[in-house]
Amino acid sequence: MLVLMLLIGAGTTAADTTLNERLTALLGPRDAVMVAAPDGNPVVAVRPDALLVPASILKVVTALATLHHLGPEHRFITDFHLDGDNRLAIKGYGDPLLVSERVAAMAAELAGRLERIDGLVLDDTYFDQPLTIPGRGGSARAYDAPNGALCVNFNTFFFERRNGAWASAEPQTPLLPFMIDAIEASGLTSGRITIAGNRHEMLRYTGELFEHFLRDAGVATAGTIAPGLLDTDLHTLLWRHRSEHPLTKIIADLLEFSNNFIANQLLLAMGAQVHGPPATMEKGVAVLQHYYTQHLGITTGTLVEASGLSRHNRVSARTMLHVLARFQPHHHLMRQEGRQWYKTGTLQGVSTRVGYLESEAGGLYRFAVLCNTPGRTTDRIMQLLERNLR
Repeated sequence: MLVLMLLIGAGTTAADTTLNERLTALLGPRDAVMVAAPDGNPVVAVRPDALLVPASILKVVTALATLHHLGPEHRFITDFHLDGDNRLAIKGYGDPLLVSERVAAMAAELAGRLERIDGLVLDDTYFDQPLTIPGRGGSARAYDAPNGALCVNFNTFFFERRNGAWASAEPQTPLLPFMIDAIEASGLTSGRITIAGNRHEMLRYTGELFEHFLRDAGVATAGTIAPGLLDTDLHTLLWRHRSEHPLTKIIADLLEFSNNFIANQLLLAMGAQVHGPPATMEKGVAVLQHYYTQHLGITTGTLVEASGLSRHNRVSARTMLHVLARFQPHHHLMRQEGRQWYKTGTLQGVSTRVGYLESEAGGLYRFAVLCNTPGRTTDRIMQLLERNLR
């Protein structure tokens, strides 16, 4: 756990008193609001330094730190090697967007380089296992998906019952033996299943998906699917795949879909980049701490993971405005509605929203709204801000 102390000043002398009073009437005792004008001067501030649970607005912090450490054009790689037994060895480096469509395209590329394989060896050792993500439970919900260096489809799949048989509910994803076993073990009749965090299950899912698409592409497959450690002295590099998606695309998806799996994949990738593999949560959070203290100058709050899922995370509205000032060149990566670019956060009893509101002159107000009072949401507060900030 990281405890950070704020170095930003506490004054809001330029705040609009009338708007402050109207906002205060909408806020509960554990809520906070702060807004800065396009010129950077504070417009309103109610409890700007209260340390509150941020929920998913923390992903903006993660995005900013990742852009700094990996670079906006960073592309994740996946390595493919052949060993002396003609087994295809796949080494993952944490690509968070390794989905069925991309696995199919990778298999098609591999089909032009080999005709047959006698087994699959899956190397996920770039990330440590097991990984404990603070706030992540063991539910079947997508936000509880586990992390790893070689994962497909965010470690989830969607299924249904069709004509008396199990079927994939996503046309791009085939029904795999692993999926049938997981469906029957779940007792569900349809819906989404999230892998519970067992390394063997994660790798089985990945291996079966690659095997399926390799066969579809015309590669003869035999042998087993097994975890293993890639030895560059014994394995011949067949192909290094570089993702077609730069980091900016991944961050846009992170902010659009609020994907916890992506957030913590990025945290782990930063940890391995800065401190060396294998990636651990401790290394990733240490990178965030260094970025906060050395690059943002922020020293209050608590960060324990990257997605905002943990209730032990704490930030202030003033901190988030400081983060938004740094993120402003990338604000177009956020979701847009009307003249607002924003990121929301929701946990039980928590409703948060941060972002930018375009002025009539084309400038950007920065806003942070954190509601930790049960039953309060950001909706009426944002309506008031939209009406008054022109």
